Amino acid sequence: MYIPAEFQLTDQAEAVAFMQRYSFATLVSVEQGVPVASHLPFSVTSDGSRVCLTAHLARANSQWRSWGEQEVMVLFTGPHAYISPTLYQQRESVPTWDYVAVHAYGRVRLLEDATATEQVLQQLIAIHEPAYQGQWDTLPEKYKAGLRRALVAFEVEVTTLQGQKKLSQSRSAVERAAIMEHLASSDDSIVRDLAPYMQNG
Repeated sequence: MYIPAEFQLTDQAEAVAFMQRYSFATLVSVEQGVPVASHLPFSVTSDGSRVCLTAHLARANSQWRSWGEQEVMVLFTGPHAYISPTLYQQRESVPTWDYVAVHAYGRVRLLEDATATEQVLQQLIAIHEPAYQGQWDTLPEKYKAGLRRALVAFEVEVTTLQGQKKLSQSRSAVERAAIMEHLASSDDSIVRDLAPYMQNG
């Protein structure tokens, strides 16, 4: 993506933390020359150097059949907000949009055995509802086996991370303070969630 120098998010640990927080992402690949996308919950892990994304999609979703060795893109987006020119000191100003986003590129590897698929499911349970693990463990194995067969689990080993934090960096300290106050007091939770990024970024 196009990233002006002042908006670059270059710290890998910060990018990983963002992806983990906003882990429902969009997987984009190409099928017969046409871009296709699926919206999926991802597990994001890192050992400091290697970043890995794991997820699953429905076997009936044909997107996985075209992956082969192609590189895919996974788009992680988070809070965003319209920024009104009324928040600026100079009257001759125009509106803009502030946001944070990370694009992860890598090659897909299918996890085709039942054990690997089960591990991907367990990862998502651990992230989103650990208390559900007990119920999952008591479900009939026949039911779980049927569920696993209906899924395609996969991992993306990230080769390139591109991050952007467009947070009114070009505005004055007074204007940025006004913008942060405006964001923090919004009735919209998505807009409010952007304020800490501006404060820390």
